[in-house]
Amino acid sequence: MFEIRPSVHWCPVTSGRPAEPTLWAWSDLHVGFPRCRREVEAARPASAADWLIVAGDVGETSAQLEWALGTLASRYAKVIWVPGNHELWTHPSDPLQLRGEERYRYLVDLVRGLGVVTPEDDYPIWPDDDGPVVVVPLFLLYDYTFLAPGTSSRTESLELAHENGIVCVDEFLLHPDPHPGREAWCRARVEATRRRLDALDPALPLVLVNHFPLVREPTAVLRHPEFAQWCGTVQTADWHRRYHCRVAVYGHLHIPRTTTYDGVPFVEVSLGYPAEWAAVGGPRGPRRILPRRSSR
Repeated sequence: MFEIRPSVHWCPVTSGRPAEPTLWAWSDLHVGFPRCRREVEAARPASAADWLIVAGDVGETSAQLEWALGTLASRYAKVIWVPGNHELWTHPSDPLQLRGEERYRYLVDLVRGLGVVTPEDDYPIWPDDDGPVVVVPLFLLYDYTFLAPGTSSRTESLELAHENGIVCVDEFLLHPDPHPGREAWCRARVEATRRRLDALDPALPLVLVNHFPLVREPTAVLRHPEFAQWCGTVQTADWHRRYHCRVAVYGHLHIPRTTTYDGVPFVEVSLGYPAEWAAVGGPRGPRRILPRRSSR
């Protein structure tokens, strides 16, 4: 069972009293669009102790990623980044033409140089009011197991997507080298990440952060359901139950909202493209993740 609530935890402008330290999250900044870039330029923490999670799709080039994360890291006490599919594109306009795993490792080193936490680093501990919480940045990709409705195999699902003209650009720009395919890269990432999670103290609550949703259910509202196959993997369907997950954070869908599965809030935190903002009441700033507060 799950419930849907509007996501209204914007980063506030404070006045009159000190703001409490807050863990915020934002994704799908797409700073190649001038209006998106201005939103990032305008972003400010509510307190000097605030952290910001950036859950992928910052931009399409390494320079855009460096500018955006450098800007945010100069303002927030800590910035935590996970890659989206767009960062992993080998885009013709990007002077950095590395592919696949080599590109990812280059970007990790790039943002580490800005003081930003990556999925390859030790997981940081957020000092929540109720005790420490481990913030877990994940890089997991997808494996085509969110099959298009009415299909029963990856081949059939992809064929339907092509017939309907709903094909993710990843098919042309996201190279899995040296893995034989994106699903193989996903499988390797899931296995390595599961080992790290299994080694954590099970008593410590987690904030699980991934660009793609860890469960399929959020994709049910996609305008084009065929696109779900580029949105995650069934291999993580029980992670919010298997691990001590307090909140799950994701982006990618450009549908900012909070849904709850098995008592765990899943918060979609995307800014998205300017053309989409009218449908959600304007550009969405960072969302509060911790401490949790009722909407008001």
